[in-house]
Amino acid sequence: MNPLELLLEVQKHDTHADQIRHRQANLPERAALDAREAERTKAEREHRATSDRRDELLVEQDRLEGEIAKAKERIAAVDGKLYGGATSNPRELQALQDEVASLGRRVSLLEDSEIEVMEQLEPLDKVSETQQAALDELATVIDRLGVELTAAEAELGVDLESVEKQRAEAAEAVPSNLLDEYEHIRSRSGGIGVAALIGGQCGGCHLKLPAMELDRIKKLPPDGIVHCDECGRLLVH
Repeated sequence: MNPLELLLEVQKHDTHADQIRHRQANLPERAALDAREAERTKAEREHRATSDRRDELLVEQDRLEGEIAKAKERIAAVDGKLYGGATSNPRELQALQDEVASLGRRVSLLEDSEIEVMEQLEPLDKVSETQQAALDELATVIDRLGVELTAAEAELGVDLESVEKQRAEAAEAVPSNLLDEYEHIRSRSGGIGVAALIGGQCGGCHLKLPAMELDRIKKLPPDGIVHCDECGRLLVH
């Protein structure tokens, strides 16, 4: 093989390596994992909102229970004065009865409020349980997808390592100045630095070269350096 043909072999390996890297970057396992991770982030946010609301209601329930307990303690204390015989003054007795009635109404209102809080808590408990179950299931799926992604990446990594080794072996036979020029062209030409000239057409840009240029190329030796007039890539002729 002349240097240009050897360079075309390097290009074949580079193209193969690029294809593997593209597959690595676009693995379906990664897309599936990313989708599940996004789903989990949303589910965690919703579960956190439910938990926050539930915590607020529990705090309110504790407050109401505390208020009810204090009111009932006061009722017990007033009842003790009212029926303990320590007070016989009609006005004082009436005042105590009024206080007991007022406290009773307050307890009734507080208990109604507590019932409302409990009624709000019950469905939230169920929602929270459902959300947690969904999160647990997502965690299992994400773990599985992570294992599958690691395996797929490892498999492609082995393929890439093999191709890169073959590429390095092929590149050793190419003159360094020609390889440098190829690398420069490849970096600015979508990964293709050299292409075959087939039927007067560049294998890189797929455009037909002018007749005069084709006549000139025919007179060159096989290892003569030629560039496509349209895309600037090296041509193997």
